[in-house]
Amino acid sequence: MTDERTRVAPGLWRTDLQRYDLSTPGREVIQSRVYVQPGFPPLRHFHPGEEVIYVLEGQLEYEVEGRPTKIYGPGEVLTVPAGAVHSVRNIGTTEGSELATYIVEKGKKLLTVVE
Repeated sequence: MTDERTRVAPGLWRTDLQRYDLSTPGREVIQSRVYVQPGFPPLRHFHPGEEVIYVLEGQLEYEVEGRPTKIYGPGEVLTVPAGAVHSVRNIGTTEGSELATYIVEKGKKLLTVVE
């Protein structure tokens, strides 16, 4: 993996930290640091497995289908179910970031945008 940021969408960047095959056939874990810039619209998307989020910096507003919108700060965690449409928006004035751990089906596209 690399220390370089990859642009996901306007205002949203990701640095992949590790990718590892799990003992469950067909499943892998991917860990990434996700950077969320203030002032950009949220990107509605889903993943082919669960996403476990640990907020590192900033005030991040998460919308997860079937749940009320909630703001999370540093040290707070949430889990997004497999296939759930969700988004994140930085409501602060400085860059926010999270540690995202994806437990997903191997070989599938990690992120699918929902229009």
